[in-house]
Amino acid sequence: MKPSRDAVDTIVRMALLEDAPWGDLTSQSLIPATASVTAQIGARESGFFCGRDIVATAFSLTDPAITTDFHIIDGEAFALGAIIATIKGPARGILQAERVALNFAQRLSGIATLTAAYVRETKGFRARITDTRKTTPGLRLFERYAVRCGGGHNHRFSLSDAVMAKDNHLAVLAAHSSANLTDSLLALRAVVPHTTHLEVEVDRLDQIEAALAANVDTVLLDNFSIEDLRTAVSQISGRALTEASGGITLDRIRDIAATGVDIISIGALTHSVRALDLGLDINPVGVSAINPR
Repeated sequence: MKPSRDAVDTIVRMALLEDAPWGDLTSQSLIPATASVTAQIGARESGFFCGRDIVATAFSLTDPAITTDFHIIDGEAFALGAIIATIKGPARGILQAERVALNFAQRLSGIATLTAAYVRETKGFRARITDTRKTTPGLRLFERYAVRCGGGHNHRFSLSDAVMAKDNHLAVLAAHSSANLTDSLLALRAVVPHTTHLEVEVDRLDQIEAALAANVDTVLLDNFSIEDLRTAVSQISGRALTEASGGITLDRIRDIAATGVDIISIGALTHSVRALDLGLDINPVGVSAINPR
């Protein structure tokens, strides 16, 4: 379930290079090379944590002498004031890696926390909360992991994973083909592998039967009202999975789940999430000098 070690190393290396392409000028100029410190990552608000391996990698790639000891695990809730991790080692390295480590921890924990809020609101219903492809370019692997840490699920990872015919696909198809939607989808079924999942987006109730006639696996109900979602779920009646999407907010999520849909996909989990407020503080008692060799 976790991002692979190679993926973590690659993405974190790129972030570190972006932040200090020629080193940390301030720390290298101001901080003695022999200085050693103890620092803590603390919670300035409550939430759910995500990013242990990523944070630890940011410090260890900057200086292998840095150690990171976590006090909570990914997916665990924490309260305001909680100490999430203790970092020890060369001061220059800790100061250089601080912002990259916090950027990852704050964003991913924000995603996990928001996801957990949606999951909590749907408790008692069968709907699963999923993310979308509306992720930060280059960070999808991390952000999708954060959704799982918050108790959510992942949608298709990329365009290569499933057939998902959305409104723009259907608009182009209608303009350039004389075949109706059902026949076009059946023709597609005949050429893709039998294991390929087929999902079709509809934005009106009268489009549903044409999709079902092609034996689609999932019908995406886009921007449907609560009343129309109930009607659609009843109409589909288990012939395909039902997915609600579009304009999903926390104040509406419970009503949407109560319609009986199988899946609720929420782009906001990753595209507009607020970073959680976490901070790194140096412990003055833990400042010392490293014996030079």
